Amino acid sequence: MGKYFGTDGFRGEANKDLTADHAYKVGRFLGWYYGELRRRAGDETAPRIVIGKDTRRSSYMFEYTLVAGLTASGADAYLLHVTTTPSVAYIARVDEFDCGIMISASHNPYYDNGIKLINRQGEKFDEETIALIEAYIDGRLEAFGRKWTELPYATGEKIGRTVDYISGRNRYIGYLISLGMYSFRGVKVGLDCANGSAWNIAKAVFDALGATTYVINADPNGVNINKDAGSTHIEGLCAFVKEKGLDVGFAYDGDADRCLCVDERGEVINGDHILYIYGRYMKERGKLLPNTVVTTVMSNFGLYKALEEIGIGYVKTAVGDRYVYEHMSAYGERIGGEQSGHIIFSKYATTGDGILTSLKVMEVMLARKQTLSKLAEPVTMYPQTLINVRVKDKKAAQADADVQKAVREVADSLGETGRILLRESGTEPVVRVMVEAVDQETCRRYAERVASVIREKGHACP
Repeated sequence: MGKYFGTDGFRGEANKDLTADHAYKVGRFLGWYYGELRRRAGDETAPRIVIGKDTRRSSYMFEYTLVAGLTASGADAYLLHVTTTPSVAYIARVDEFDCGIMISASHNPYYDNGIKLINRQGEKFDEETIALIEAYIDGRLEAFGRKWTELPYATGEKIGRTVDYISGRNRYIGYLISLGMYSFRGVKVGLDCANGSAWNIAKAVFDALGATTYVINADPNGVNINKDAGSTHIEGLCAFVKEKGLDVGFAYDGDADRCLCVDERGEVINGDHILYIYGRYMKERGKLLPNTVVTTVMSNFGLYKALEEIGIGYVKTAVGDRYVYEHMSAYGERIGGEQSGHIIFSKYATTGDGILTSLKVMEVMLARKQTLSKLAEPVTMYPQTLINVRVKDKKAAQADADVQKAVREVADSLGETGRILLRESGTEPVVRVMVEAVDQETCRRYAERVASVIREKGHACP
């Protein structure tokens, strides 16, 4: 991770950690950089960069400042307006843009925001280019064999254009609809759009496929994104599914790159369940090639036990869907993801896609003619406790000798009956303490022991 960019872009509180000036500079760099790459290849045409945003109030501010920077450097900015992160990745790839930008802080509260950068293959930016952006922001850019104290401005007819590109978003919706292998007619589906990017997309897709669709949290006002809604607050959808007698429910996050499910009983079906359900479905049809599901170190023991019982292998990556995708890209796996609901289907997408995930879960339900609870039944989740501690310095908190000692003591006490994991968030000033054990009280006690040491040593924010 760099100074500004973490595992999922440049993220922080709007106009404190991530300012309009930062966004302008990111735009200035990208417009100039891709223009320079074109010129050096003998192409004098303007770079084309596509932009999407979520529903946060600050997303509009960042959209305009990014556009100002891009056009000032001579790039043409194509606006998808409010849309999902995976739609930007899809359009960047199929319409051959130089790169894509998504303005979103994903599942974070409304006062945070972020800038996610996507290359022309629909993948997250490489670390080398990120390092150049950070160097430019800090006034120490060296690129193309020289130092740049300032980047040149475009003038005259070289100043970039702004293009309304809502047709791109509509084409993405059409792509999702095309992936529906079965009619959803007669299926009662609940959708929690988190007052975010999915609000004007998800229902259109499910309606087109014939579902009887019920929607909650699809009235964004700029400050209610993720507020007691969506995949991070799924209890509302659980109650809604039971109240309405629905067959299934799907909850998205702010930019709709993740999805969690609710079965017909109102119980949560998380990302680990989804990996098992679709991995098994692929194996039964001879499509799981290689015979491996990609997980992260945060996946539950119960998933691994269930996969072993049906003869499916697995690998573990660092936390973050970018690491899952990197492994899948390198080794050819077809499905991977996180417990949080970032699920990647490499045949169909280069990123986690919440709406795509819900369509794939529906496919298995309809193909196997089984309820979601029945499909998830073989996976018995081990009790787990996760405590997030907001800290002043993530690396210092983790490296503290007393914190490390507490972690070792817990690990020794758990032995083969559980595990403890201490890791920093890639998107927030947070250290996460996760404990898995045979019962919830043991999880809670051991997780709190380590979290208390972090606080007692003065690492926690006041």
